[in-house]
Amino acid sequence: MAQISNQQSQISNRTATPFLMPMFRSWVPKRIQPWIYILQVVCIQFSCGVYLGAMEAVRGTTALQLEELLMLLYAGLAGMAVWFPMLFRMKFRFTNQQLLITSVVVIAVCNFITMRTTNMAILLPVCFLAGVAKIQGTFECMSNIQLWMTPERDFGIFFPILHIILLTAITGSAWLAAVVAFHLSWQMMHVLTIGTMAFVVLVQLLLCQPWCPMPQRMPLKGIDISTGLLISLLMLMISYILVYGDRLMWFFSPTLRWVLALSLILLAFILYRLKTVEQPYISLDIFKYKNVLAILFVTAVAELLLGAEHTLEEIYWTEVRGLEEHTKGALCLWSLPGVYAGVLITLYWLGHARWKVWKLFAIGFGCILVYSMWMYFYLDVNVPIEQYRLGLAFRGCAYAILAVSLMWSLHESVHDLQHFFMALFIFNVIHMYLAGASGYGLYTTLFKHFMADNMARYGSYLTLTSTSLPFREGLGLGLSALSESVMGVTLKQIFGQIIWVSGFMTFAFLLLDIPRVRTGIEKVPYWPVYGIKMLARLR
Repeated sequence: MAQISNQQSQISNRTATPFLMPMFRSWVPKRIQPWIYILQVVCIQFSCGVYLGAMEAVRGTTALQLEELLMLLYAGLAGMAVWFPMLFRMKFRFTNQQLLITSVVVIAVCNFITMRTTNMAILLPVCFLAGVAKIQGTFECMSNIQLWMTPERDFGIFFPILHIILLTAITGSAWLAAVVAFHLSWQMMHVLTIGTMAFVVLVQLLLCQPWCPMPQRMPLKGIDISTGLLISLLMLMISYILVYGDRLMWFFSPTLRWVLALSLILLAFILYRLKTVEQPYISLDIFKYKNVLAILFVTAVAELLLGAEHTLEEIYWTEVRGLEEHTKGALCLWSLPGVYAGVLITLYWLGHARWKVWKLFAIGFGCILVYSMWMYFYLDVNVPIEQYRLGLAFRGCAYAILAVSLMWSLHESVHDLQHFFMALFIFNVIHMYLAGASGYGLYTTLFKHFMADNMARYGSYLTLTSTSLPFREGLGLGLSALSESVMGVTLKQIFGQIIWVSGFMTFAFLLLDIPRVRTGIEKVPYWPVYGIKMLARLR
């Protein structure tokens, strides 16, 4: 109890910077100013170049294949990741009004283009620019209300609150796009986005005025933008290999072999430039900070495990259960209660109690373990879809805990502000982009391999003279039942692999909290002891 009170007194004794929003006009009430910016960032976060919830509708009305739509999705994520080193440079060069209006206008134009053409040569750079504008607008809004959220600039408080908006938008935009596509058309989601962007422009013109935090604007000279563009090209080439790998039989395809060779050459050239340029786009010194490589490794493992959401669940909901997009979107909304629970856990753990993150990592991977076990035991066509709600909530809780705690750990390891945003670039390349694309390639390949093996095993029981399947209405129904049954068995096999990996990660991080395993780290109190202290405090 004394330790908790000492921590609270230390926090209260910190010098708090006064919160002001000078970009607003004087007649706008100060109480609603931060909420206006939250409304703007929600509008920006709900935007996208290609909407995940409307992919089936887009495929049904255009000639675009699933792999092409995934390439567009990853192009947007690549734009968001690659722009992180530029965020503060742009903030210190342009006014708040210029950045926000430009960002939302670019998003609106990109949404107009994506619903008017199916040319991939046009759509790829358009989705990339939409991702750049989305992260720039989000950063501009959130950086202006950070002191309102936490006057002490405590990132143990700021990161959890930030992820409430981000994760709500990720799930909510997919659900909203699916509902709009079902009742109207998939183009209407883009029209709705254009309308919300017009609202943000109107707010900036009527309620705000030009303002920049730097009296002397920071010039954009000396930025190695050419290396940034080369990194973006490399990311798109890697995503092409991972997305089209299963379809083109991986490196049996001459096309993928050529793309891989060009990617390696481009990677070598990028590393050469980063070592020789005086002010590189990404400084390689960030890898010298303590724990950065370990954080990136844990991020990659977590994202690969959570990649089951985009691949295995999609196969199960669509191919086995035959659910419509709006039904899948409504079902996945049940991950949001888990997201909010995970955010509250990290907010208490990092912002209030200020414990070390070892057990928090263990809780995050433990939630992945529970989710994968839930899916493993309930994968059956006779199980009502309502039974999956709790499992989806655990998935959302795992994503929230690991996303917040890993980003907080990165900030604690990289103290230099400029290097931190460079580290955020590499972190988000793995977190949002590379691990997701790798997960898609890995799970589709595993599914194809196990599916073929299981069809060969169980198909041997299907003969014209002897069969163990109850053919009720002919051979076609029997084949359909066999295919659905084999899909279920295959998905269980892959979820079983996820159970083993997530269980190992949970056990490893629990071991790291034992004093004999790790040294020099603040120990989280035993739960019974902490519960007794909390009970005494309440009494």
